[in-house]
Amino acid sequence: MSISDVEGSINSAFSPIAEAFSNIIFYSVSIGDTSFPILIVWLIAAAVFFTIALRGIQFRGFGHAIALVRGKYGKKSDPGEVSHFQALSSAVSGTVGLGNIAGVAIAVTIGGAGATFWMIVAGLLGMCTKFVECTLGVKYREEHEDGTITGGPFRYLPIAFARFGAIPAKVLTGIFAVSIFFFGAVGGNMFQANQTFAQARNVTGGDDGPLASDGAALLFGLVLAAGVGIVIIGGIKSIARVTSKLVPAMGLIYILACLTVLAVNVDQIIPGFGEIISGAFSPTGVGGGIVGVIVIGFQRAAFSNEAGVGSAPIAHSAVKTRRPVTEGFVATLEPFIDTVVVCTLTALTIVIARPQSWLDGREEVAAGGAGPGDGVTLTSDAFETVLPWFPYILAVAVALFAFSTLITWAYYTQKAWTTLFGRSVVKERVFQVVFICFTAFGTVVTLGDVVNLADAMLFLCAFINILGLYLLFPVVRKELREYWEDRKADRLVHADAEADASGPTA
Repeated sequence: MSISDVEGSINSAFSPIAEAFSNIIFYSVSIGDTSFPILIVWLIAAAVFFTIALRGIQFRGFGHAIALVRGKYGKKSDPGEVSHFQALSSAVSGTVGLGNIAGVAIAVTIGGAGATFWMIVAGLLGMCTKFVECTLGVKYREEHEDGTITGGPFRYLPIAFARFGAIPAKVLTGIFAVSIFFFGAVGGNMFQANQTFAQARNVTGGDDGPLASDGAALLFGLVLAAGVGIVIIGGIKSIARVTSKLVPAMGLIYILACLTVLAVNVDQIIPGFGEIISGAFSPTGVGGGIVGVIVIGFQRAAFSNEAGVGSAPIAHSAVKTRRPVTEGFVATLEPFIDTVVVCTLTALTIVIARPQSWLDGREEVAAGGAGPGDGVTLTSDAFETVLPWFPYILAVAVALFAFSTLITWAYYTQKAWTTLFGRSVVKERVFQVVFICFTAFGTVVTLGDVVNLADAMLFLCAFINILGLYLLFPVVRKELREYWEDRKADRLVHADAEADASGPTA
């Protein structure tokens, strides 16, 4: 049996399951001519509620969040495994990925430039959801005898749902763990590996290049798997060391590429922003009009930064701190980086460069067509309007994005594995071997409906996680009130000061 036969068999088996499950998770409601997944309402409603209830803490505490990342507060002896900066880098590496490049390009094609405005709004609101879930992730974390940490939804969901009884709490947490595991193994692993190889193959000559030969895909997968294995065997400390260097590097490369396009078209920046704002409130060629463009923008942002999904608190919970709310502040920077900065730069680059593929896609959508299916090409074409070799820069950025996403999801998936099967060195090593095998296999096949099912399972987590956030919200509000009072009274411990054993610490 050939690889293509295996791929076909897998897709055929999973197709009806994926379709049925996706229809449930992404159940849509309609407003006028526009339909949108009820999941988006669930995510955005939570973000609005938390923002109002905490009086916009993501804005009031933005400067303090930056100070925490810079290491201004706290001590090296604080419990935990990684610094605030490393925890943020690890979490950002799990969200900043191909969706910021391909997904945004498709969004501004289907929804027009105005979708960018609503992406920014959704990103700003999602900052508060990250504040809540990451505060809880640290609040209820568990430190093991070897000094490693397990936190996030695996620890706070059982407490949130305990009021319903032990069995419902265990079942709901178990469903969450299964969903995170399945997405991590397929969507966060195999898909990333597959797309990394596809981009490498494309820029090295495509069908006529060296990576088009027999066995090249598997060899590429084995090399990638080896690199992943070296990183993840060291646990979150190893992952944090890599991502703390990789995330700034990949972000800098991509942002500089976008800024170069904008600099060449500097006279179009103000008109570009004007098109974004006018398109947000008076869109043309978008199904459903203004409601349609709002839905597209909110959906892209929600799916990009994963605010409320429950994945990021797993990485943030390993931070060195004695005050859980400190990591809540740090976590607010994640949607800001992911959505407000990276997604906006991608959208603005395409809108200003106006590559022909984007203009053709807009015409297709206006005529009632589905629009483009390959967003990476649109972004690549926007880069190519400045310099013909810029697509190679994009290929490097895609590879870095994919690799960083892959190793972070290895950590998330491992925590799900140990929640389901128990924690021991042997069980963790078994998981790591299984995970890197999935990595190697991912470059060889495209799993189609399996990836769609994995995406649906990831957002099943959002339903469960946000319910838990509502139930534990009073705990977050109390933590914030006490911490903010200490900050105003200058009772927080500065990194360069000796802590008072009897006083509060940051």
